[in-house]
Amino acid sequence: MKKVAVIGATGYTGQELIRILVQHPEVKVHSAVSSSKGGKPFASVYPSFSKTADFTCSSDSIEAISTEVDLIFIALPHGLAAKMVNQDVLDKCAVVDLGADFRLKNAGDYDEWYDFTHPNPALLEFAAYGLPELNREKIKSAKLIANPGCYATCSILSLAPLLSAGLVDESTVIVDAKSGVSGAGRSLSLGVHFNECNESIKAYKLGTHRHTPEIEQALHPYSDKSLAISFTPHLVPMNRGILCTSYGSLKKKMTEKELFDLYSEFYEDEQFIRIFDPQSEEYQYPETRWVKGSNYCDIGLSIDKRTNRAIIVGALDNLVKGAAGQAVQNMNIHFGWQESTGLNHAPIFPA
Repeated sequence: MKKVAVIGATGYTGQELIRILVQHPEVKVHSAVSSSKGGKPFASVYPSFSKTADFTCSSDSIEAISTEVDLIFIALPHGLAAKMVNQDVLDKCAVVDLGADFRLKNAGDYDEWYDFTHPNPALLEFAAYGLPELNREKIKSAKLIANPGCYATCSILSLAPLLSAGLVDESTVIVDAKSGVSGAGRSLSLGVHFNECNESIKAYKLGTHRHTPEIEQALHPYSDKSLAISFTPHLVPMNRGILCTSYGSLKKKMTEKELFDLYSEFYEDEQFIRIFDPQSEEYQYPETRWVKGSNYCDIGLSIDKRTNRAIIVGALDNLVKGAAGQAVQNMNIHFGWQESTGLNHAPIFPA
């Protein structure tokens, strides 16, 4: 059994990690670290974990924990992990950071997009971007894995096959994205109070959302030209879920069957990617309700024949494939286990 720790265990993403890890056959949760709940039983914070996670939250430092575990998950707001992780920690254990602190390779991007100067830029070069379907080999040997953002995961997986085939004009790529409220985290904020967001939908951070450079960086190897996407996120009054509708003008005429064959071949060995046939008479386009609680990313395809645009619809659970589930998927790869270990949960419906 490998010993693991979760720093930031009582946030939405942290508790989702705990939910998956306590059912994982190869690991033991050694530490659940919470700066606000240290000394309290985890099940007193989340009563749903009674008799499942009967351990107490700690306030231990990452330095102390790193000598006792094989891997640390960090589920904290951006800017904190970058100050905590150093080479000394990585010499003792592996780290999967679920925040943004090691996703971008250019340290200057943190000044521009995250409003902080990265305190440990030397580690950016060595961090593996933890999108398993596209970066599996680097994840295997990395001691520091940067778990992708939820919007970024859905957008990148939706667009990579199309760009890789050179079929879309890069200057026309648009991603219209929607997220449930849990994507904002558990901290109090006026914009996510019930009365502020219920019965409403709003766009936010137009042209400035922090996942934009992450999406462009990850898709750059699949593009013939430099990529500058238009990315617009929206807040939807539901608990969980990401839905990304991506658009791009095709360079040539093609059929929906050809598009389906392209995506099916690109992801044919990926068990957590489900491609839906546009010619199906039943489930053609993803919905967030069909991925809730699972590590699946569903992708649906269409071509607007009038404008010759490809329309790609992706859906995932922002707390699972968009965060904790993908982090466990990365851990499984790193330790050489079957990638689906602990992640074979069917989606929950209704929920």
